[in-house]
Amino acid sequence: MTAVRPFRIEVPDAVLADLAERLARSRFPGEVAGSGWEYGTNLGYLKELMAYWRDSYDWRAEEVKLNALPQFMATVQGQDIHFVHVRGKGPNPVPLIFSHGWPGSFYEAHKIIGPLTDPAAHGGDPADAFDLVVPSLPGYGFSPDAGAPGMSCARMADLFAALMTEVLGYPRFGAQGGDWGSVITARLGYAYPEQVIAIHLNLLGARPAVDPEQPLTEAEKAMQAAGERYRQTETGYFEQQSTKPQTLAYALTDSPAGLAGWFVEKFRTWSDCDGDIERRFTKDELLTNIMIYWVTGSIGSAVRLYYENRRNPWGLRPGEKIAVPTGYARFAVEISRPPREWVARACNLVQYTDMPRGGHFAALEEPGLLVEDLRSLFRPLRG
Repeated sequence: MTAVRPFRIEVPDAVLADLAERLARSRFPGEVAGSGWEYGTNLGYLKELMAYWRDSYDWRAEEVKLNALPQFMATVQGQDIHFVHVRGKGPNPVPLIFSHGWPGSFYEAHKIIGPLTDPAAHGGDPADAFDLVVPSLPGYGFSPDAGAPGMSCARMADLFAALMTEVLGYPRFGAQGGDWGSVITARLGYAYPEQVIAIHLNLLGARPAVDPEQPLTEAEKAMQAAGERYRQTETGYFEQQSTKPQTLAYALTDSPAGLAGWFVEKFRTWSDCDGDIERRFTKDELLTNIMIYWVTGSIGSAVRLYYENRRNPWGLRPGEKIAVPTGYARFAVEISRPPREWVARACNLVQYTDMPRGGHFAALEEPGLLVEDLRSLFRPLRG
């Protein structure tokens, strides 16, 4: 069994000093008068965020909070993986792995860790406790870059299955994910049905292969039309990161303003914030997530995941579906909002919840709704 090593975040002072110098020398472009966010990240908001980062944000205080979480590093099939591991307080905690996506990080889970692992301390039933594992995706944050091609979501699923079973010793476990984490989670359910108790998704990570004998419903046609509108207006980042990630990486690795501008547009567009990003995320929350990428220099390896998935695709073939019990949470403002029948084409759907609010970053935006949906899914599946 691979040894698990304790891990602490200890960013060198020199890294923070360099960042301070770059923040002080930020250069900004002009913008079209009165354009708001129409052309991309709003100049006024980015200047405001950068001034806060330079003058008020306290990474050392955030570092202390992050280090209050029990963090570890393990070498799994030759790849170092950083993860949080919190044991549940209850009679029979269910092991659960939470997989984040881009532009998120393991920090996305910080609001759900307590309620999931210690329900009684958060007004819940200790019988709903989980043992929670929150890895950083390989090449994201404190999980080092593999430095080789092929680190796709399918490969990450293999690593996470090994982390849970071979390294941490859980013969069976559940999985949750959104964004790229939904692809990893769907793949876990597909490829490891003997080990995976159930999966929970807040984005559909496995596109069904449509049977021509089962024509699309009107709701499914509407979903596809909405998807086409999204592709025409919101997927420039996706094409760049899927085709020439290295070119983009130079700018985002060198410029904190560039990195922040690239990220905050997505947090605003994809969240249930009605155009006001700070209705959902504080400046500290936005910057702590950005800092995890900045201090590790990992934006280049993170966006490379788009390239790897395009060249190493995984999908369901005709007649296939994910066999393990699946819960789906459809948040009110999500990139894609598939109807129940579409999800059921891909998965053994046992729970489908239409959420009244919340967007793409479910664990950050609506931690209470996500936690309760997870508890509900796993209650009848606990051994």
